[in-house]
Amino acid sequence: MSWWWAGAIGAAKKKLDADVDDAPPKYQSVGLVIGVTGIVGNSLAEILPLSDTPGGPWKVYGVARRPRPQWNADHPVEYIQCDISDPNETKAKLSNLDDVTHLFYVTWANRSTESENCEINGAMFKNVVDVVIPNCPNLQHISLQTGRKHYIGSFDSGFKQAHDPPYHEDLPRLNEPNFYYTLEDILFESVKQKEGLTWSVHRPGIIFGFSPFSMMNIIGVLCVYATICKHQGLPFKFPGAKEAWDRYSDASDADLIAEQHIWAAVEPNAKNEAFNTSNGDIYKWKHFWKVLADQFEVENGGFDESLGGMSLQEMMKDKGGVWDEIVKEKGLTPTKLEDVAPWWFVDAVLSVENMLDTMNKSKEYGFLGFRNSKSSLISWIDKMKGYKIVP
Repeated sequence: MSWWWAGAIGAAKKKLDADVDDAPPKYQSVGLVIGVTGIVGNSLAEILPLSDTPGGPWKVYGVARRPRPQWNADHPVEYIQCDISDPNETKAKLSNLDDVTHLFYVTWANRSTESENCEINGAMFKNVVDVVIPNCPNLQHISLQTGRKHYIGSFDSGFKQAHDPPYHEDLPRLNEPNFYYTLEDILFESVKQKEGLTWSVHRPGIIFGFSPFSMMNIIGVLCVYATICKHQGLPFKFPGAKEAWDRYSDASDADLIAEQHIWAAVEPNAKNEAFNTSNGDIYKWKHFWKVLADQFEVENGGFDESLGGMSLQEMMKDKGGVWDEIVKEKGLTPTKLEDVAPWWFVDAVLSVENMLDTMNKSKEYGFLGFRNSKSSLISWIDKMKGYKIVP
């Protein structure tokens, strides 16, 4: 039985039970989402509390470093502001959550070198599991999100040791520092502390989703870029390499990733496994660039080979004042350009050909979710507009 059908049956049963007994429902599962305002954390915050979500009814705690943003506040989540890089604060804020049954770890920190990334991200994850595992007697599963850099290496390595695509989950680790490997090693050691505790690892590619403060939100950054081009009467030019423009790419929808996290958390067959997470189709940026231009009614400048490559980080370094003007003129949610537009990430992604993965393992284990990437792109643009992050 697919998890979708099982979820529908469960929802119908819960409704019937509610008709018979109006007592407040008891939660079947309690999720702790670390990184709840991130690009996948925000999707988990929306999906977990739904009445038909598998494993539910779910109670959800959400942890993030920042104060709760307005666009996250309407999710029925108990929000906990906590800097998990601080072990004392982590212990103080999380040690009393003794009803947690499932941990979803979907956050990361960025440093200038991969060795530093290994150090800070390893410390953050260890701070969490060192508190949650001994203090949550009902903990059943830890779901860890990493990504496709598992197969291609870190940004500062230049992807020189990347495996030959399409990437599958059985490929060996690359012989170089990678904080994803650090996180996995901590995970594998941590689950040994509690008998019966299971794990899953999820490896998305380029994520299409909604989180204005995410460090790796390509759709959000491109929306901001298109908005600035429109405001200044400039053509919306592709800021990347010809390989990225002309060749096939794929994407990972944030809601789809969240659904796979939940599936692996409650499906017995999926325990103690790593899974790729992509939409199941492919596209070319040359086609999606027209979609983006149309959505913002800006001139499609396409790929300009004469430029010899563009750096958004360089082009946009003095645009903070322009963004402030746009926010005020259009009545947008107050944001600063440096918060909503990590230009470096788009420069990194679009400077190389996007190498594809395979979803065969995920499908063989029973997760049949997919997304139409064009529809995904448009829906996340609409959400950025709906929350008035862009006009």
